[in-house]
This record gives sequence, structure tokens and C-alpha cells, in this order.
Amino acid sequence: MKYSLATSSWGDEEIKAMQSVIESDMYSMGPKVAKYEKEFSSYFGAKHAVMCSSGSTANLIMTAALFYTKTPRLKIGDEIIVPAVSWSTTYFPLQQYGLKLKFVDIDAETLNYNLSDLKEAITKQTKAVMAVNLLGNSNDFDAIFEIIDEKDIVLIEDNCESMGAKYNGKYTGTFGVMGSFSSFFSHHISTMEGGMVVTDDEELYHVLLCLRAHGWTRNLPRNNHVFNKSDNWFEEAFRFVLPGYNVRPLEMSGAIGSEQLLKLDGFINQRRKNAEHFITLFKDDNRFIIQKELGESSWFGFSFIIKDLKLNREKIIEVLTKANIDSRPIVTGDFTKNEVMRFFDYDKHNSLPNADQLHYNGFFVGNSQEPLISELDYLKEVLSNV
Repeated sequence: MKYSLATSSWGDEEIKAMQSVIESDMYSMGPKVAKYEKEFSSYFGAKHAVMCSSGSTANLIMTAALFYTKTPRLKIGDEIIVPAVSWSTTYFPLQQYGLKLKFVDIDAETLNYNLSDLKEAITKQTKAVMAVNLLGNSNDFDAIFEIIDEKDIVLIEDNCESMGAKYNGKYTGTFGVMGSFSSFFSHHISTMEGGMVVTDDEELYHVLLCLRAHGWTRNLPRNNHVFNKSDNWFEEAFRFVLPGYNVRPLEMSGAIGSEQLLKLDGFINQRRKNAEHFITLFKDDNRFIIQKELGESSWFGFSFIIKDLKLNREKIIEVLTKANIDSRPIVTGDFTKNEVMRFFDYDKHNSLPNADQLHYNGFFVGNSQEPLISELDYLKEVLSNV
């Protein structure tokens, strides 16, 4: 048996969508991207959505936008709280924009913020908090809002691994002033490559539109919060007002996204059914900590942290590999252990024992929009023999 990390979520509908773009002979960002953005914002209950080339670039323009509002929300040197475990491009835009990162430990079960540590870490110097919903699991947003209540702190979300997750009936990615999403191949939906930022803030929306495409005014509405546009289309064609990027998506990705979004409910339901079986199999296996669901997880994958120190992760990974079961580290592990940290201005709030344990003793296997009952039974059999 082969237990893959991820499987394709495309069918005939996505192929037809790509063919429609070929027939239109319009490949760069256009009406199909705009249509998908409207559908995406409606689905998740946000006022605005801006598609870009990846979840990583979604984090980039989300960070940048906070510097370019008329009254900047952040400035170089400001402190932002981040969890010690996440993907690299959660952190890189923050470093690139000159923010000082303060790393806070995670909870060993939810894999999101250790809330007592988060509360202790926030000081008068804290200007922002990045909430990362890890492996499909929501943060405790009630607790986070209570912690930052009446403080001038910006909350943003990296929701790239948690599309479709909910907390108190509300979709993750919509709790902060902005939230980022990813539609890479192994994620909940796939648009080849692709990302999205959602926000209810109109000024941030306009800044995101400008930053996504060269920092020019062309894609801004006539009345906007960035620049007083003229009615002369020729002058506005190449007028640059912000130091932007070209992180525009392809029209084909937008067309595929519309089809994938129609299937998302079904995809999430199947992932949750797979998770129910996973929990049944491993909830009483005292050798491992498995992820504890908060709210309604969209179950990106299934994580294990080794508790029984007689077990050796290297040996487990060797056994899984020989059994044709794909596995990976849990995201980047404790990110502060990466060599790239020499380029960062950062602090750690106390020690990071849970992130440390995850770093050396954690691994995860995949989940899918397809039924995985047989694969999970096989995984249980293989791990039982370790």
C-alpha cells in the first residue's frame, strides 16, 4: 500500500476551466481571477479578497500593507509576537520589513499558541500579533482577544494551512484585520500555485491591490484610499505610488479556484471523517501526543509528537519510508533553530520547551479529500510494530 502526503483534488471541471482560459487567449490576471475573488470573499464572509501568486506572497503583501496605510499600522523596529512553530514565509516578510520578532512557545496538543506564555509575552512594546492556525487547527480567538483587549495591537492571521476551519462558527482567517490563505497542491484546494488575502478594511484592501501589481494605480478603483486618481487612463497606466511587487496570479489559477471552491465543503467533510478515524485509532496510544482539535479543524494532516523516549524518530521515519508512508517534520519545527535566524532581529519569550519537543520528536502524515480508512489502518499497523 502507498500512503501519500497529498493527492490531486482536480477533476474534469478543472480541466474544462483551464481549457476555457486557453480559448480566451487571456492568461494574465483578468476576469476569472476577479470572479474567484468575489466568490472567495462571499464564501468566507469577508468584504474583500485579493488573490496573489502563493500563500507566501499573500503573507508578504499582508505584512507590507500595514506599513502603507495613510496612518501606518506598523513601522520598522516594531515588535510582533509570533509562534515558535510555523512555515518559513510566516516569518520572512516580518523580518524583511524590519520588525522585531518575539517567539512564543506553542501548546503541545493544539500546536498553536501556549496562551499563558502569549499573555506574559505581550508588553507595551508589542504592536502586533501573528496568529498561525497550524495544520488545520484554529487558535483560541476568544482567549487571544481577551489578552489584547484595549491594547493598540494589530492581529493578523496566517491561515495558509487551515482553509475551511472554524472557531465558534466563524471561519479562521477572518478574525484578524487580514488573513492569508494558500491553494498550493497539497492544501485544501489547489489552483496550481495561489494565495489569497481577505480583509474587511477597505483601506487595506486598496493598498493590497496596489502592492500586488507593481505599486501602480491602474488596478485601483477611481475613488480609493491610496491615491487621488485622474480620469486619464493613459496617465494612470504607468503611475507608481507604492513600492510594490508583481505577485499577480495567473488567470488559469483563478478559473481553477472557482471550480475548487464549489468542492470545498465536500473536501472538508471528508478530511474530518478521516480525522475521526485517525483519532479513534491513536487517541489511546500513550506513545504519542496527537493534535487536539479546537473549534472545527479542517485537518491539514495528522501529527505525532513522541512521548515514549524509548522510541527514536529517525527509526520511525525509516520504518514509515520502507512501508511507503510519506511523512514530514511538523512544519519547520522550532523555527528559531534554523540557521537563517542570524539575519533576524528577535527575542524568545522564556524557553520554548514544547516547540523543542516537537522539533526533535515530531512528525506528521498526510490527510486528503479522499477516504483514508485503509491507509490509516495500515499506518496503525506499521506504527504498532515499531
